[in-house]
This record gives sequence, C-alpha cells and structure tokens, in this order.
Amino acid sequence: MTHTCHAEGCSKACPPKHLMCGRHWAMVPQSQKNEIWRHYRPGQEVDKRPSTEYLRVMKIAIDLVARAEGQQGSLL
Repeated sequence: MTHTCHAEGCSKACPPKHLMCGRHWAMVPQSQKNEIWRHYRPGQEVDKRPSTEYLRVMKIAIDLVARAEGQQGSLL
C-alpha cells in the first residue's frame, strides 16, 4: 500500500511520515508546520496511533492548503 499526500485531490506518493508531497507542504505556513512537527510522534505512521492533537493540527494544514488552492476546505 502506498502512502499519498493528504492534500485534497492529490494522489502523489510520499513517505508515510510526511503529511503531504513537497509541493503541498510548501503551501503550509511555517507556524502550522511547527505545530505539526511539535505533535508528531516518531513511529505514529507505523502503529497508526497519532494523538488527537496531531490529528487536529493536521486537519488545519489540509484545510489551509485546500483554501490556498481555491477549494472550500472545512476550516471555519
């Protein structure tokens, strides 16, 4: 099974510990990237047990990229 970018509509393969492909990750504001890495736990992509806080900040990043690309997202 291949891991793909979590940005809406993107199917580009990326390493499991990465949230998004490089193009979409570059669209995430640095402050949000910092939050994602702050809540990332090494190995969570293996045991499939990310924290609730990681999932929350991950969703914000996905929505920010969706809005930047002109999609609605569900941020607000």
